[in-house]
Amino acid sequence: MRLTIYTGILLAGGFTCLSPALAADPTGDWRVADGVANIRVAQCNGSMWGAVSWEKQPGGRDENNPDVSKKNRPTLGMATLIDMRKKAGADQWEGQVYNANDGQLYSATITPVGSDQLEIKGCVMGFLCGGETWTRVGPPIPLSPTNTAAKGGAPKTTGAAPKAAGTAMAAAPAPTTAAPKSTAAAKPGQKGAADAVGDICLLPEITGFAH
Repeated sequence: MRLTIYTGILLAGGFTCLSPALAADPTGDWRVADGVANIRVAQCNGSMWGAVSWEKQPGGRDENNPDVSKKNRPTLGMATLIDMRKKAGADQWEGQVYNANDGQLYSATITPVGSDQLEIKGCVMGFLCGGETWTRVGPPIPLSPTNTAAKGGAPKTTGAAPKAAGTAMAAAPAPTTAAPKSTAAAKPGQKGAADAVGDICLLPEITGFAH
């Protein structure tokens, strides 16, 4: 079975031995398997969140979202890993993934594999699992006051109601240009020509849910 998270076709992959020193840190920027996007992962108020931090083809829109008001929102900066909590006794976080291909939320896990790979996996009814492995392109992101401060506010959802993870987890823009060599972790709130996203914990979508 194959599972797509944000871009293209994701290949099912297995686990390897984890490096004790770095295995448990999924934060940083990660290149998706087909190379068309980077996902920035950071800890926001105790949970791991991921957002699109770079696109090979700029200008993507969340056009398949069932919420009409969100169909024109940019995919750059859009949350993809939603409120992922540490699993007891394992170097693994579980939560939800937003599927831009159908505008739905699906259950999923992320697991660091060594220091430079992150396995994304989703399962249907606890089996028939598929996923892909992302490659690190930016260093781990240290906690910032924004990431740790709880500010109150009602949780908000990204798309429609959650579903069990299944196939076809997201759409990909067609690659047209070469991918950057690296994406550095941003300081809280930092944005610029080379980093249009900055601290993902400051993104309104994540702030409204996590704080």
